[in-house]
Amino acid sequence: MFVDSASFKIKSGKGGAGCVSFRTEKFVTKGGPDGGDGGKGGDIYFEVDTNTDTLSFYKGKHNFKAQNGIPGMGSRKTGKNGESLTLKVPPGTQIIDEDTDEVLYDLVEDKKVIRFIEGGKGGLGNYHFKNSRNQTPTFAQPGLLGEERNIRLELKLIADVGLVGYPNVGKSTLISTISNAKPQIANYEFTTLTPKLGVVDVNEYSSFVAADIPGIIDGAADGKGLGIEFLKHIQRTKTLLYMIDMSHYKEPIDQYNILKQEVQKFSNELYERKFAIALTKIDTLDEEELETKIKEFIVNLKLDLSKENRFGFQIDKRYFIQDLTYKEYDESKPYFILPISSATHINTKAIKFALYDLIGLK
Repeated sequence: MFVDSASFKIKSGKGGAGCVSFRTEKFVTKGGPDGGDGGKGGDIYFEVDTNTDTLSFYKGKHNFKAQNGIPGMGSRKTGKNGESLTLKVPPGTQIIDEDTDEVLYDLVEDKKVIRFIEGGKGGLGNYHFKNSRNQTPTFAQPGLLGEERNIRLELKLIADVGLVGYPNVGKSTLISTISNAKPQIANYEFTTLTPKLGVVDVNEYSSFVAADIPGIIDGAADGKGLGIEFLKHIQRTKTLLYMIDMSHYKEPIDQYNILKQEVQKFSNELYERKFAIALTKIDTLDEEELETKIKEFIVNLKLDLSKENRFGFQIDKRYFIQDLTYKEYDESKPYFILPISSATHINTKAIKFALYDLIGLK
């Protein structure tokens, strides 16, 4: 089960109490105080673990507590420290204070371990309070209480490219074609119910990670459909690939404008990321209709059709690629517009290289 949010209370261990004790041995009179110190309470740690990709372990759980320290004993014996508790989370997890909504930690690095809250100190035994005025102290320190926090964990997947489009636009088909991901694919809307990650191998030495999220519809930023709930999973992506369905009843330019608006409503920072456009399902249209639609779309975006392919690999049909020969990359415009068909593998190889090129742009 994919779970990307969980709220619960955590508490570190209480320190053990110090001991009140007096040395009593045969032939030893007035042995004096020998109460030992209490053990320290257990700490709470968080550890990033790539072997997990969901917060399902925390679903339905409301409390996590480290072990209390053991009280001190006679003969100046210190109580055992309480056992610390380590909570494992997938990369991309944010720890948020539930009471203030402040992001306390953003855990993205594999195997990173943080001590989140510290256990209470153990109390001192009565041995420490002996002095010239008080030879027989009858008191010791109680252990300090552990810390308590209400927190929320939120998972935001880490990917290089986030796929954005209407439901049933071909996102899952593309990611299954170019990567190792195996999402559910069917001819109905909202086939994708949870985000999926796929590793795309460009060549023997290069790869990138693509994220497929549920489709976005009109009004998604206001809570309609499924996409808005998962847009947070592409907040970390370096680039976005807007996927436009050429067989959809909505015109390509209308799909594009709505997707851009919904992303901007969700996060202006995400809206301003580098992006490219894939025109999908081109195998469903005849040559003349496809040619007209692509031309209209590029003209509506006030772009010119490219005349040369500077990538050095084969591209079928019409396309647009920003000319970077004499100028910097303009992030307000798509880096490329590429017609594709995942079903018939038109330009599926080309888009892998083009995306990899886009990711590498400064």
